[in-house]
Amino acid sequence: MPLLKRVAGIIPTVFGVLLLTFLLVHLVPGDPVEVMLGESASGADRMALRAELGLDRPLPVQFSHYLGRLAQGDFGHSIHTHAPIAGLLAERLPATARLAVLSLLMAVSIGVPLGIVAALRRARWPDRLATLTALTLSAMPHFWLGPLLMLVFALWLGWLPVSGMEGQGAILLPAMTLACGLTAILTRMTRASLLEVLNEDFVRTARAKGLPERSVILRHALRAALLPVVTVIGLQLGSLLAGAVITETVFGWDGIGRLLVESIEKRDYPVTQACVLVIALVYVMVNQLTDAVYSRIDPRIRLTT
Repeated sequence: MPLLKRVAGIIPTVFGVLLLTFLLVHLVPGDPVEVMLGESASGADRMALRAELGLDRPLPVQFSHYLGRLAQGDFGHSIHTHAPIAGLLAERLPATARLAVLSLLMAVSIGVPLGIVAALRRARWPDRLATLTALTLSAMPHFWLGPLLMLVFALWLGWLPVSGMEGQGAILLPAMTLACGLTAILTRMTRASLLEVLNEDFVRTARAKGLPERSVILRHALRAALLPVVTVIGLQLGSLLAGAVITETVFGWDGIGRLLVESIEKRDYPVTQACVLVIALVYVMVNQLTDAVYSRIDPRIRLTT
C-alpha cells in the first residue's frame, strides 16, 4: 500500500510538469516553421509544413495527442531531424548521468568531511576556513566558474582539455564546475546538523559510558546528523541535471542539458518537452529513493511508515 500511494502521488506531479512544459514551450517567442524555412518562405509552404507537423491544430488537441503517444511509450520525433526522440535521449542521457554522478561523488567526498571538521573545530581556524570556502564556492555561478576553470586548468596549465568529450580527463572540468556549488551546500549542512546533534542527550550518554570520542562521533552523532544531509544530496542530484544545462553548454558536453538548449533554440517542441520530462522524472525518482535511504539511516522512520 505505501508503494501504491507513492506511485499515485507521482502521477499528478508528472502531469503538471507535462502540462506546464507544453504551455511554456508554445509561449516562447518564435515559430519552428519560420526557423526551419526561413523568413523568405512563402505562406503556402509555411501552411503546408505547419499542417505536416500538426501545429495548425488547437493546443488542447495537440496536448491530448501528445499524452496519447506518451501513454504508448512514444516520445515522438524531432521536428528538425525527424529522428526518434527516444534515441536522442538514450544517446545523450548517459553522458549527463556520468557527469552528475562524478560531480556528486566529488561534492560528497569534499563537502561532508569538511563540514565534520568544521563542526568538531568550532570557532577555530579550521571552522573559519571551511566556512569561508563554502561561502566562496556558493557565490560562484556555473556560467562564471566554468570559463574560469577552463582558463586556469586548460589554457594556463594545459592539464585538461578546453571543452568537448574527447581526450583524457575531459569530464573533470565540467564535473568540478557542478560540484563546487553542491560542496558548499553539503559543508554548511553537515556542520550545522552535526553541531545540533552533538548537544543531544544520547551523545552525552554515550560519552558518559566512557566510549572513545571517535566512536561517539562516527557511530552515534554522525549517523543521526546525516539524515538532513541525505535529504540535500537527494534533492541536489536532480539539481545537478538542471545545472548541467548551463555547464554542458559552456564545455560542449553532449548531454541532455545541451540537447535541451539546442531544442529551445530551434523551437523543437517535442524534444524540449521530452528533455524536461526526463529531468522531472529523475527528480521524482530520486526523492523516492531518498525516502528509502532514510529508513536505513534512522530506524525510527521505519517504525512510523
